[in-house]
Amino acid sequence: MALTNYNTKVAIIYSSITGNTEELMNLLFSYFKSYSVNVTKVKIENFNLQTISEYDAIIIGTYTWGNGEIPAEMRSLYHEFERQKVAHLVTGVVGTGDRFYPHFCGAVDEFKDMLYVHTILTATMKIELTPQQQEHPKCEKFVRLLMERMMGQRTA
Repeated sequence: MALTNYNTKVAIIYSSITGNTEELMNLLFSYFKSYSVNVTKVKIENFNLQTISEYDAIIIGTYTWGNGEIPAEMRSLYHEFERQKVAHLVTGVVGTGDRFYPHFCGAVDEFKDMLYVHTILTATMKIELTPQQQEHPKCEKFVRLLMERMMGQRTA
């Protein structure tokens, strides 16, 4: 099955404080580019929330704040998924975190639960601190799963 479609629109929306999540998003972006899809990588502050439903897939990248919570700047995105008609969207959520904290990547879990209800949640991934070389296959698989699901949705 060919997984290349220039009309497929993918948004990678993220927030990063330390740069770990941004590094992960850059890696995922490069894997999506290998499929020749129309992929946009944008920090949450620069994303127009009203355009969510215009995409075929949205990948959310987040760090976790406090005691396993979604960061303040990502809450509007979370609520927008609840407001808009997004049942057609293929989604994935990834995060970076530190296992030192009791709720490792808790923001990923919160997004996962909401996306499961409102979208076609396809994959989640948690990375300790920053992506290491041995995690690249895991990242590549994450992107492949999303691409396969998007192409499956188009032919269904």
